[in-house]
Amino acid sequence: MSRALVYALIAACGNLLGGLAVTHRAVKGLLVIEHFVAFGAGFMLSVAIIEVLPAALARSGGSAPALVLAGYLAVHLTQHTVTPHFHFGEETHAVHRLAGPSALVGLLLHTFFDGVAIASAFLVRPALGVMVFIAIVLHKLPEGVTISSLYLAEGRSPGQAVAAAGLLGTATLAGVVLTDRVGFLVRHGLALSAGVAIYVAASNLVPEFQGKRGWKVPAAFFAGAGVFVLTKALLDRVS
Repeated sequence: MSRALVYALIAACGNLLGGLAVTHRAVKGLLVIEHFVAFGAGFMLSVAIIEVLPAALARSGGSAPALVLAGYLAVHLTQHTVTPHFHFGEETHAVHRLAGPSALVGLLLHTFFDGVAIASAFLVRPALGVMVFIAIVLHKLPEGVTISSLYLAEGRSPGQAVAAAGLLGTATLAGVVLTDRVGFLVRHGLALSAGVAIYVAASNLVPEFQGKRGWKVPAAFFAGAGVFVLTKALLDRVS
């Protein structure tokens, strides 16, 4: 088993943990996950801009900007144009019966590129792979919360809700496996993943906490960026 696949398997478990937090009504756990959204947004945005974008430009050359934009637009299309109801975090109101499956379809593309990002980053260098892995793990919990709570809100069983979260993790594993086998993804997967990561961090996660009162959640966002700087310095020193 490749190193990237092992890391992707660990990340996929985050989807299941988020789903279990919802179905077991782990209130404290859900509160922690709310702060994960902000912290993960800060860390992920930092990784995407400072580390992934330059590596994607070096790997894909002149095609990189168009591929980054394509990744960004693809996530917007699947999560906010085709999907009628979607936001990160717990859904607490009743929703249409098809809201969960349509959101699942939208998230599957995103989580597939989580796997592509991990595999592509490890192809560049191990330190980049670890940083991308951390960024992805931090938003895996909110993903599991999102899809599981949507399934519960439309009246489906807890088992179906957790199974939907598990499918997101499976898509991440598929992203790693295909990246190892498809030449286009080997070369250009990082650029596409950069666009996906920037969208998820800046257009999905940040709006979820912008309206929150108090200082703790905004502080978690800036802490995420700060921890990225420390993580990068540590990995650069040991690699």
